[in-house]
Amino acid sequence: MQELILLAHVPTAAVNDGFLPAAKALGLSVVVLTDCVDAHRAHFAASGLAAYPDEIVACDVFNPIAVIDAVTRRGGTPAAVFSNSDHLQTATAIAAAYFGLPGKDWRTAYAAKNKAEMRRRLAGQGIETMWHAVVCDSAALAALPEVPLPCVVKPREGVASQQVSLARSRAELTGQCEAVWGAHPGQPLLLEEYLDGPLYTLETLGDGEQVAALGGFRVSLSPPPYFVELEAVWGTGLPAAVEAEVLDVIRRFGIGFGACHTEYVLTPRGPRLIEINYRSIGDFREFLLVEALRFPLFEQVLRLHLGQPLPLLDVPERAAWIRYFTARAEGTLRDAPPAGVHEGDGIRLTYTPLHKVGDAIHVTNSNKDYVGVLHGSGPDTAGLAAAVDQFSGKLAWEIAQ
Repeated sequence: MQELILLAHVPTAAVNDGFLPAAKALGLSVVVLTDCVDAHRAHFAASGLAAYPDEIVACDVFNPIAVIDAVTRRGGTPAAVFSNSDHLQTATAIAAAYFGLPGKDWRTAYAAKNKAEMRRRLAGQGIETMWHAVVCDSAALAALPEVPLPCVVKPREGVASQQVSLARSRAELTGQCEAVWGAHPGQPLLLEEYLDGPLYTLETLGDGEQVAALGGFRVSLSPPPYFVELEAVWGTGLPAAVEAEVLDVIRRFGIGFGACHTEYVLTPRGPRLIEINYRSIGDFREFLLVEALRFPLFEQVLRLHLGQPLPLLDVPERAAWIRYFTARAEGTLRDAPPAGVHEGDGIRLTYTPLHKVGDAIHVTNSNKDYVGVLHGSGPDTAGLAAAVDQFSGKLAWEIAQ
């Protein structure tokens, strides 16, 4: 049986409920390398799961040398080395290259993850220039001669909108940076020009030779100064030329293999990149795409890492919608709606709770504040929107101080 080496940090639904069952469906033996062994073993101790790894092995997965060593000690060569973790794409790419397996270029993976390096690389290739700076302490911030305001403050290697904020004045900028350094001294922060306009995504797959677009989402955000994603609707409604321009930019950047999730803002100057996330889209939108597009996304991504060419993609015209519900106060979750599925008139809605009654709720002003997610698909956007609104009106949470 062919062996898949799967690098993971913390347990995620995408891996446990998506990629792992897909690997089993492809007849692969799965070995999970992780620096969070106890958390993964605790998850798979539960019964009734869709699939289980064959082994869970302790490894410093952020270190590609440790990954190579762990795989080498097993003997033989695996069929693929893969990760869906935002943090582990570079280590995975280096390990795959060492064993002569299909994978991403590690330099591109690094540049995509490191947001400052992404900006530098785009500018160096003449693709896009945008004001940005990296600061690690108060002295470096004070030494900046001029900062275009408003500007965005974000961790250089951040995820899920955590610690991301909009500074409208120098005083706000200083306060926001100091708040981050108070909790994480010396953390590199990227300051960058604020791009005003609607937010969109582009979802792509590539086999190293060709890159194809599945489509994209229109994304709604919380009011400034934070950037919490509240809702996403499949289908941008933009001219095909806009999507083609974004696709050309990421190709020139170096994106060409596996899954990639790109975020961009449509400005008066055209589309401009916010982030290149060199992995599958997350926050349950990967499952929404499988359902709405009737497309085996998880299996297809793994097939690419097994060296199989990208097939002709036939994406059906279907509507898809996802809505996130965020905690508005901190405390203990006393009451919450249960998981549920509603079907009717060709529409399917699925509600997934993300916390249990009794959980402590903390507000971080990021995507980590979600208490539940509702996603659905249907034949048309208007009918789906009405169904999402109706279902949402029935959901309520009680958080006690």
